[in-house]
Formats: sequence, structure tokens, C-alpha cells
Amino acid sequence: MSDFMQWLYPRYIKPYLEEAPQGDYAFWMDLLRSDLTCQGEEALEKAREFTAIHAFLLGMRTGQGLSR
Repeated sequence: MSDFMQWLYPRYIKPYLEEAPQGDYAFWMDLLRSDLTCQGEEALEKAREFTAIHAFLLGMRTGQGLSR
């Protein structure tokens, strides 16, 4: 993963995810976090970072394809 994406995640993507309405998912996220150990929380955050970055990149690529 590029240094830019590792810079972008905590400054743009993560704050967006934290502000986004969770709706029906809030219960499940709270349930998951309450059952995790410290290592599990760290693993969840790294997995969330990975998937969020790649979802962001997919959106960029898809948007570029739609503009043609």
C-alpha cells in the first residue's frame, strides 16, 4: 500500500467512517467490539483500514470508468 494511502486513511477515510450513520449496523458493531480483546480490536482496526482503503480505490476507479 502506498505511503499516500496510509496518510489518507487517518486524515480522510477514517473520520468519514466514524461520522457516517451506522443505522442497523450500530448494534452489531458495538456487540463485536464488546467481545474483542485488545489484540482483537487491533486486528479489527487493521482489517477495517485495509478494506476501507481498497473500497475507496475501487470507488475512484469506478468513477473514472463512468466518466468516459
